[in-house]
Amino acid sequence: MKYVIITGMSGAGKSTALKYLEDMGYFCVDNLPSILLDKFFELTEADQQHSRIALGMDIRNGSSLAEEASLIADLKRNGKDITTVFMDASDGELLKRYKETRRNHPLAGKDRLEVGIAKEREQVEFLKEQADYIIDTSQLLTRELNAALENIFRLDRTFDNLFLSVLSFGFKYGIPTDADLVFDVRFLPNPYYIQELRPKTGNDPEIRQYVMQSPEAGQFLDKLEDMIRFLIPNYIKEGKNRLVLAVGCTGGKHRSVTLANEIYKRLQKNQTYGLRVEHRDLDKDAKRGK
Repeated sequence: MKYVIITGMSGAGKSTALKYLEDMGYFCVDNLPSILLDKFFELTEADQQHSRIALGMDIRNGSSLAEEASLIADLKRNGKDITTVFMDASDGELLKRYKETRRNHPLAGKDRLEVGIAKEREQVEFLKEQADYIIDTSQLLTRELNAALENIFRLDRTFDNLFLSVLSFGFKYGIPTDADLVFDVRFLPNPYYIQELRPKTGNDPEIRQYVMQSPEAGQFLDKLEDMIRFLIPNYIKEGKNRLVLAVGCTGGKHRSVTLANEIYKRLQKNQTYGLRVEHRDLDKDAKRGK
């Protein structure tokens, strides 16, 4: 019998995670009253009707949350196959989601949303520390969250508590505020100055061929890949669960897009962590009529 516990911050994607696990064949129960939890495990073990079960557990259980966590920890120590996933997101992103859905935070009461989020983060911190996996959904699309869960539960891969975003950008639009590592590739030949290449982007094969024919491009990628593969296990060891690697050129359309795509392809090999590529400024010139 395999159990998955989905917990974390309200608004961080627990319901979405449970829905995806249900699609994967898990029997899902959300917010089971704590008084029934022990009996639930007992009945499912005896019934054997479902081999994979997912439970949603969050702040709505109030003071019983610590009791549930303690029970689950005891069951794990006694050999039960239980995996705990903590869904997280930045306070700013959670606030944005609550405002968009016009929902009130379960702990906010008559206070502001920020107060409720702060209270919850303090109360569930111990769950995050005990979790087997942490998924930060601040920058994730639904399909990317599903891919992360796929890595953990369907493909039986080792999934370290890290999600790496490779982000291309244009320096003229500003350095991404959430970037952890920033690399400048403006030293590479610029397709912008070739009339027939200017309208294309780094996603087009002509641009990729032009940029990658420079020996410096390959050398840069080799050195960057080597450094990233050195850094990732050390970041994981330090407890980091989200890393943004930003690659910039002048406009974020040609060189940075090409290099970000190439880095992404390389890092997909022997991948044991969440990974995605994003192009922040790819279409900005077109939108501005340039």
